[in-house]
Amino acid sequence: MGGQCCCLSEEQLLRLEIERRLRRDKRHSSKELKLLLLGTGESGKSTFIKQMKIIHGSGFSEEERKSYTKLVYHNIYSAIQAMVSAMDALQIPYSSEQSKVAIIVFKEESRIVQSREENVDDSRMIEEVQTDKIESLERKHAEAIKRLWEDPGIQECYHRRREYQLSDSAKYFLSDLERIAVPSFVPNEQDVLRVRIPTTGIIEYHFVLQKVPFRMVDVGGQRSERRKWIHCFENVTSIIFLVALSEYDQVLAESHNENRLEESKALFKTVITYPWFQKSSIILFLNKKDILEEKIMHSHLINYFPQFRGPKQDVKAAGDFILQLYKDQNSDKDIYAHFTCATDTENIRFVFAAVKDTILTRNLKEFNLA
Repeated sequence: MGGQCCCLSEEQLLRLEIERRLRRDKRHSSKELKLLLLGTGESGKSTFIKQMKIIHGSGFSEEERKSYTKLVYHNIYSAIQAMVSAMDALQIPYSSEQSKVAIIVFKEESRIVQSREENVDDSRMIEEVQTDKIESLERKHAEAIKRLWEDPGIQECYHRRREYQLSDSAKYFLSDLERIAVPSFVPNEQDVLRVRIPTTGIIEYHFVLQKVPFRMVDVGGQRSERRKWIHCFENVTSIIFLVALSEYDQVLAESHNENRLEESKALFKTVITYPWFQKSSIILFLNKKDILEEKIMHSHLINYFPQFRGPKQDVKAAGDFILQLYKDQNSDKDIYAHFTCATDTENIRFVFAAVKDTILTRNLKEFNLA
């Protein structure tokens, strides 16, 4: 058996793991409500599961939060490096002379290549840090990153972030370097929610509401062969599909001609027409409404979706238009939609209370709640 596993692809191994877990579920949890989280990358699925742990579990202990420290540092370096690279690609000049004062250049984390050379700028220093080897956020690096972040050129680059790939958490972390750079830094709950970790494999979270056990499942990082394993989730109680509202003006990293929201919409249509999900309720989370509110002021929806007829800079009109795009994918199926901000615990607490009522109402008899 071990020899066979060595020859299996990542997709085949994932499918075997899903089937193994579902066989286990069938034996031990026939009365469990299963919620399958779906959506394109960076739509907020992992953040939503973290919120369930905060709202319906014990939250994150100090030890658990400490385990996110290096990930926070990695997110910071990755964000500033992405912007430094984009400055060149977009031909945006640095505005401040302060951005051109260097302290140390690292080729590798453990080896100093050049030190205290005033003619080497901050951007080069940061650009040459190897993010996969980050263990700490040194004060001199933090100061260089802070100078870069405050540079008007970098700020222009940030506002043009739709033209390249930048994490949504970039502004959050880069605006709070004073707190994060202290040696005693321990990520707080909001840091844990904001940190970006690409999901691979299966993430599950179990919790009990009104004496009913829930199992929430996120199968992430498996875009290419989804149809080969998704039938394994036949007859899950509900599909929770997350849409990143803010991606209306962004393109895919792997295809600069493909709009991210269009890809999400196409996936949604595929999911709700799968025969295996005909008995499953469809819950649509239109997520990242906070980023939509910020973006819509300077990036107009009509430039990317010409069929939009609402006024510019109108968040409600933009949100309603995007919601209708998804409803139009299948007018025969009831879709329970909610506008969300996955990093806002109180918003998710309120929204999931409504979702819970919807799910339980649809399953009254099975759980003797009638």
